[in-house]
Amino acid sequence: MRHVAVSLRIAVAILMFALFAAPASAQKVPEAMVQEILIKTSLLTFNDANTTGNYEVFHAKLAKAFQDKYSTEKVAETFKGFHDRHIYLDLIAIKTPVPSEEAKVDGNGRLTLKGYFDTSPSRVYYDLAYVLEGDEWRLIQITVNLKKPDQ
Repeated sequence: MRHVAVSLRIAVAILMFALFAAPASAQKVPEAMVQEILIKTSLLTFNDANTTGNYEVFHAKLAKAFQDKYSTEKVAETFKGFHDRHIYLDLIAIKTPVPSEEAKVDGNGRLTLKGYFDTSPSRVYYDLAYVLEGDEWRLIQITVNLKKPDQ
């Protein structure tokens, strides 16, 4: 078991290096596994904020431009409906995101990831944008919707 734990720590370290090691000037679309990590990390941090009503950690993980424009209180107010209606997205942790558009980095260096998680009774649709700050993709835009698959 100790060997497995050490191997897991090494794999996590390599994965974290791959996620954050790209130079800011490269701004290439990250590979699919890194995209999935970005999507799930963003949405599960968002979910934790909605579950607890505490948006400080979520706010701290946002891009600086987003933080400067929207205070923690404004973010909490914006997503109050998720918190008040007890909308939780935990199930996405075991699902694979289904892209609805190909991931792209636009002329402004924004990485856009759009798609959904095939959850039931409603799908979780996301539209996320990231900017590179240093060597890290940071969330600059988030839209989350829950809809029936046929809507």
